[in-house]
Amino acid sequence: MSNNLQERLEEIVRDFAADTGSIHLLENGVLNLKAHVGLPPHIVPHISVVPIGKGMAGLAAERNEPVSVCNLQTDESGKFPSGAKATGVNGAIVVPVRDADGRMKGTLGIGVLRDYEYSAEEIANLLALAATLAPAA
Repeated sequence: MSNNLQERLEEIVRDFAADTGSIHLLENGVLNLKAHVGLPPHIVPHISVVPIGKGMAGLAAERNEPVSVCNLQTDESGKFPSGAKATGVNGAIVVPVRDADGRMKGTLGIGVLRDYEYSAEEIANLLALAATLAPAA
C-alpha cells in the first residue's frame, strides 16, 4: 500500500467498492481534510476544516469510535449537517484514525450512493486500515 494519503484513500475506496472517501487528520484541535475521493467540488470547502463533534467525521473523532448511517439522505436524527446531503451519499461510515496507543489522530470515511449497512467485519477491516494512516508522533 502506498504511503501517500491520497493514493491510500483511492485504494481503500476501491477495495470497499465505495463511491466517496475522505481522510481528515487532527491538527490544532480540528480535523483538516488531507485527501478525498468522489466528493462534489462545492462540498470540499465545507469539509476542509471540521470541528470535533460536528458532522460524521467530527462525531467519530469526538467519540473515538465508528459512526455510520444506512441512508444519509433520509436520516432524521439531526446528528449530521443538512449540507451532508449535498454529497449525494446514502450509506456512509467514518472511523477514527488511531495511533498505536489508541489515541485519536483523525478520521477515515467512505460512502456509497445507495442504502448500505456496514457489517462488523467491514468495520473491523476499515478500522485496521485507518490505524495504518495515523501520522507518526
